[in-house]
Parts: sequence; structure tokens; C-alpha cells
Amino acid sequence: MTYYQQELTMSSPLPTAVRLTVGRHTFDGLAAGPADGELVLLLHGFPEFADCWSAELTALAAAGYRAVAVDQRGYSPDARPADIADYSVELLVADALGFADALDAPRFHLVAHDWGGLVAWALASTHPERLHSLTVLSTPHPEALYEALNNDSDQRERSQYIREFRLPEHVAEQAMLADDAARLRAIYRGALPTDQAESNVRRLTEPGVLTAGLNWYRAINEELRVPAGEITVRTLFVWGTEDRALGRDAADLTAKHVSAPYRFVALEGATHWLPEADAERIVPLLLEHLAG
Repeated sequence: MTYYQQELTMSSPLPTAVRLTVGRHTFDGLAAGPADGELVLLLHGFPEFADCWSAELTALAAAGYRAVAVDQRGYSPDARPADIADYSVELLVADALGFADALDAPRFHLVAHDWGGLVAWALASTHPERLHSLTVLSTPHPEALYEALNNDSDQRERSQYIREFRLPEHVAEQAMLADDAARLRAIYRGALPTDQAESNVRRLTEPGVLTAGLNWYRAINEELRVPAGEITVRTLFVWGTEDRALGRDAADLTAKHVSAPYRFVALEGATHWLPEADAERIVPLLLEHLAG
């Protein structure tokens, strides 16, 4: 825990556990802030859980928002279907809208990272009437990423891991969990505090969890193209200059897919793990954006 996170924890109530039922699934999550505050829904990526947003939840609560982060489909034990088709983007978007419905929020602020960001872009393009604002960390607009994959050799090289994740017969799981999950631990590359990384690894090594997370990748089409259209919602996009998975070209191309007020921030020296490792810089940007 950083000094910044310690200060937030000392001045604000800690997030508490919540459970949300959406359709036939029940999701675990964390909530903070007044029940009557504007909802800020936070979506994690791979391989993360809702607690990647711990610092942001506490800061949002202190600012008067009702902040809720959810262990999404496959990450919550009671929301872990077996079929790859059950992890389509359309269903992941429906889950996110269902979270807001379960929280009685006709409109809400959406904040997302990594795979959660792809879901967020898709949701914002198809249901803009539900959002007050959109904030995405690390992940460019899906069409910008698709363009970069086809025209930028650097991005193609960075994205080779996706094709490895999609190999049949659970090849990716076997490789990542071998040697006491050495390759899984290596994904974090020392960017996360040891206790956070180890907590993630412990949960991801439980039966079925890693497969469920990888099924998000396996459910997209062979072109690796996630459907998303023009964004008409006020948007903040933050990208780290040391992100190993997502390069500058796709980050820059994102602007042409947003027709609403848009701010792009390139955080110098920041890695892919923005919610956990760069909360000190993310929180002020986020609060300013939410305030409009």
C-alpha cells in the first residue's frame, strides 16, 4: 500500500462487500460511498479483480460518489458459466448494465481498465443514454486497436499473447500455471505490490477461474475485433507510456472514434497497471472528469 492509499484509508471508510444478482448469475463486488451518491461503476481487466480499484473506490467515496467495483463474469464464483460463448462482449455489456440496474441507477459514470475497457467502449457506443461519463484506462477504442493491429507491426508484436491465450486444449492455462504459476506472476512484471500480485495469483489458481478469464479472449472473433461504434459520451482516456501490451498508435487513433468532449492523457513512465500502481495520478484526473 502506498502512502497515498494509506492517507485515503485513514480519512475514508473502507469498501465493503456487495453481491449483485443479474439474470441467473450473482456477482461479488466492493462498494463505498453514500447510497444516494451518483453511481460510479468500475470494471476490472485481466488478470485482475474488483479490488484493483481499492484506492479509487475510497477516493470516490470521499468525494460523495457511490462507487461500486464488481468481480465480473468468470471471476465471481456464482457467475462462472462453462461455455466460451457465454463470454461474448454482448453478454459482458449486458452484465454491466445489469449491475447498474441492480443498483437502481438509470444513469451512471463508467470507469474501466484493460478488458473492462473494451466492454466499456462497447457499452458507451450502444447505450450512451445510460452514461453520465466514460473513463477508460490503458485500453484504446476497439476500432483504433483493430486498425493498429492491421497497420502497425509494433502493436501486432505486442498482441501476440492474445493468440496464445486462444489456443485450444487449455494450452495457455497449463503454461501460465506451470512452475508454481511462474508465467502468471510474470504478467505483473513487478509493477504491483507483492501482496496484491500474490492475492491475484491465489484466486486465479482456483479451479476454473483462469479459464474463465481467458474465455473473454476466446469468445472474440478470429480478427480480434471487438464491436464498438462512435462514442458520444464525455470521455477520458488514460494510457501509460510504458504499457507493454498497448502501444502509442492505437492510443492516438482513439480520438477519431469519439465525437463528444474528449481528453487523452499519456502518463509518462506508467505501466499497464494504472488502477493499482498509479492511483496517485489517476484519482485527480478521474475526479476532475466526473465533475465535468
